[in-house]
Amino acid sequence: MNIQHIRNATLVVDYAGKKFLVDPFLAEKGTLPPFPNSARQDQNNPLVSLPTSIEEVIRGVDAVIVTHTHLDHWDDAAKDALPKDIKLFTQNQADKEEIGNAGFTNIEVLTEDTVFEGIQLIKTKGEHGRGEILEITGSVCGVVFKHQEEKTLYVAGDTVWYEEVEKTLHTHKPEVIVVNAGDNQFLEGGSLVMDEEDVLKVHQTAPDAKIISVHMEAVNHWALSRQELKDYAEEKGMSDNLLVPDDGEQYSL
Repeated sequence: MNIQHIRNATLVVDYAGKKFLVDPFLAEKGTLPPFPNSARQDQNNPLVSLPTSIEEVIRGVDAVIVTHTHLDHWDDAAKDALPKDIKLFTQNQADKEEIGNAGFTNIEVLTEDTVFEGIQLIKTKGEHGRGEILEITGSVCGVVFKHQEEKTLYVAGDTVWYEEVEKTLHTHKPEVIVVNAGDNQFLEGGSLVMDEEDVLKVHQTAPDAKIISVHMEAVNHWALSRQELKDYAEEKGMSDNLLVPDDGEQYSL
């Protein structure tokens, strides 16, 4: 497989001969307001530009996976750029209807046994924070990719570490794991995605897996920088297993 980190949680995944675009957030730098009640209210989103053109990002894509429809995972720029008949996977019926209302016509709700062109796409559970904040953040999902000619890939999505993530690791034994680990948060309510301690728990549970950390430094409410995570990984002895890509960076795994 080849995984290219675009920006925030946006990935281009070449897997078993098919090209997937995950959580497309394609707006131009600074064209959206900051998320409210959070840090950096003086900075518009996205904080950084795309590392390449939108045309390059979407070229040759066979299917799009939208783990949830928050603005930094599915935005108007993506809706405008993508062909309306492209194959598109969502987490539930509500997201399918929302995306359908934007004109998309080839939408499928992910399940635990979805198959696309011979590739298993297994919807996994996630929690976009802990406690009362979940009433605001709503439903999210991740996805496990499986194919006999590829390593198993787990894209965890916007989730913190909790028992269902641990269960997914034990059940599917992914060799490559993508985590959203910018520790994004509002001024109250705690982490919305993984922080450095959550990434360590992923590593401890799947010690042989390669972990790729994304969703970092791209929107105003981030709280954990790439360098801070790298330093923490060095301190905890997991640097050999952790990849912290710059925007545009890619890996063949």
